Amino acid sequence: MEFSKIRYIERKTGETLIEKVPGEKYLKFLYYNPLGELPLNMIVRKKFLTEYYGKKMDSRESCKKIPAFIEEAGINIEEAKKSVEEFTSFNDFFYRELKDGRRPVNQNENVLVSPADGKIMVFDNLSEKDNLFVKGDKFTLEEFFGSRELAKKYEGGVFLIVRLAPVDYHRFHFPSDGKISKSQLIDGYYYSVSTLAIKKNFRIFCENKREYSILETEKFGDIAMFEVGATMVGGIKQTYTPDSSVKKGEEKGYFFFGGSTCILVFEKDKVQIDKDLLENTKNGIETKVYMGEQIGISNKR
Repeated sequence: MEFSKIRYIERKTGETLIEKVPGEKYLKFLYYNPLGELPLNMIVRKKFLTEYYGKKMDSRESCKKIPAFIEEAGINIEEAKKSVEEFTSFNDFFYRELKDGRRPVNQNENVLVSPADGKIMVFDNLSEKDNLFVKGDKFTLEEFFGSRELAKKYEGGVFLIVRLAPVDYHRFHFPSDGKISKSQLIDGYYYSVSTLAIKKNFRIFCENKREYSILETEKFGDIAMFEVGATMVGGIKQTYTPDSSVKKGEEKGYFFFGGSTCILVFEKDKVQIDKDLLENTKNGIETKVYMGEQIGISNKR
């Protein structure tokens, strides 16, 4: 497969844009050059590199990187609760909280909202996966969940990917009211979850470190919520209280430094994903969405 720039649709304007990818030349080497396979498998995907870099991003010294990152990525820092001078590390900036009201949440009980800022791809039938990313790679729900029982429960359902780039707001939230279980860890590697990497190997979602919990809802059935680690993501922090009732839009947790992914898995016939997201996926392009905006509606009226 040839290397190509990441194009996406900005949902708010309908424009097709090209994503700015930090470290793009390194991703191109690691995933699209045969010589990159050795360092990718021997070093990059391993835990020690991610942990080492994560610790560097926790240091006071790392604050020096913040202004240049904001300028290069075009981040609207006015949304953040803290000013640039108030951040105590690059990680503190990376998982920054936003000012109240900056991400309005659609409160219609029949509406499913995005759990995070990011770019969406969605497969609306898990028994008939699109070939765009899979490319013959063996991807099974049983391996993804690490459970035959859960794989059977969600067979034929919807698999929705929200990919967070390093420039995005990195806290994730609940897409609906419900009761949330404790988080289950599935250990794994730290491959990049950039579209550049996923197009080469969709199995990354089965191989990377990930956590999941089940959100029991009245309108959308039992939603399996996954948070997936990636290269340079030093950790996933869950901030919610397990086995508690939660409201749509409330914070669930956040990612440390790096880009990463939230995945929502739905049971069959529980949700109707918005048509533009489905059509864009079929056309091989992601859609940029923001936390709290509608991405689907309930099949239960």
